[in-house]
Amino acid sequence: MLAHFDAGQHIILENDRARLEPLEKKHFEYLVPLAMEKELWKLTSVFIKDETDFKNYFDEAITEKENNNQWPYAVYDKLTGEYAGSTRFGSFAAPHSRMEIGWTWYNKNARGSGLNMASKHLLLTHAFTKLNLNRIELKTSLLNERSQKAMHKLGAEKEGILRRHMVNYDGTLRDSVYFSFIKEEWPETEKKYFSPYTDL
Repeated sequence: MLAHFDAGQHIILENDRARLEPLEKKHFEYLVPLAMEKELWKLTSVFIKDETDFKNYFDEAITEKENNNQWPYAVYDKLTGEYAGSTRFGSFAAPHSRMEIGWTWYNKNARGSGLNMASKHLLLTHAFTKLNLNRIELKTSLLNERSQKAMHKLGAEKEGILRRHMVNYDGTLRDSVYFSFIKEEWPETEKKYFSPYTDL
């Protein structure tokens, strides 16, 4: 729980390219067709093979939001006029002013379009300027080279590998790579990597 943070799960985050809408039940019908791309879940700890799987995943995100354990968003791409995926704040550690950005996925047309850069800029700006956090974490599978490349292009600092960190949906063990942003470095990182946006 974020005892001393704002109720940020109700705030829309928006810039010229992206609008991050707090996840609601109405978003299911927009996101479910996008989530049927099996490639999306290949290197994640969950696997969505059909609409039932995604409904369980979606409902869990709504429950986490209602309990203020995570702040999930539906990502709307203003360039195309369509929803493109989802992302979240989570892993809240209020005493240490720390949280994680993750659970991010986009449909194939959005990947490499600059939407991720625009969305991450919204999340990071909110975290450091509105929530006054000290640290934002990101993590991905050691096998997910695309995700690691994207984090590098955001200017995130690679910190290291947590071995056997997670159990995947199929029972295999995952090594996770951790990246981070910290408050003291954010102004320079924002200037260098986020203005103007670049393709990921």
